[in-house]
Amino acid sequence: MNTAPAYPVTFDVDYPEEKRNRLTVFFRIFVAIPIFIVLAALTGSYSGSGGMLFFAPLLLILFRRKYPRWWFDWNVALQQFTNRVYAFLWLLRDEYPSTDEEQAVHLRFAYPDAPADLKRWLPLVKWFLAIPHYIVLIFLFIAAVVVTVIAWFAILITGSYPRGMFGFVVGVMRWGNRVTAYAFLLTTDKYPPFSLD
Repeated sequence: MNTAPAYPVTFDVDYPEEKRNRLTVFFRIFVAIPIFIVLAALTGSYSGSGGMLFFAPLLLILFRRKYPRWWFDWNVALQQFTNRVYAFLWLLRDEYPSTDEEQAVHLRFAYPDAPADLKRWLPLVKWFLAIPHYIVLIFLFIAAVVVTVIAWFAILITGSYPRGMFGFVVGVMRWGNRVTAYAFLLTTDKYPPFSLD
């Protein structure tokens, strides 16, 4: 029997069991520059694409009660790529982020049935309703930076990322993805839980 997840967004990163590549971890910020440039080209305003689609889905949900599948697929693919880049930067994985392959970073969004699952007016205020999450996430991201710096030293000394620290950083990313799906991708009306799980 297959049960549906509690929230329509799932995120996880496979814990690397093998010893980490200390050399690429040591120089991670420099090694990540090329893929970060690609990500910036996709998400920056100078790219012409504008990155994540927000206003177009908002307008279609509001006036037509539709969320075109290809818009959804674009947003999901962009979020998956973004998460692979950040998992690499947060030292969670050593393999270089792929632009199109899942690798060990698993992000899933449930495609919404717009007429049944999305309230017509709610996209206008979701960004506002998510303000408590933004406040909590600011502090969680600061903590995740501190944890990543400590993990950087731990990886250089022991060759592995401490599991508790790894789980915390993955949890912060999971929380951020849920808030993004709710407030900006507009794929769900279900309010995100205040939880790292």
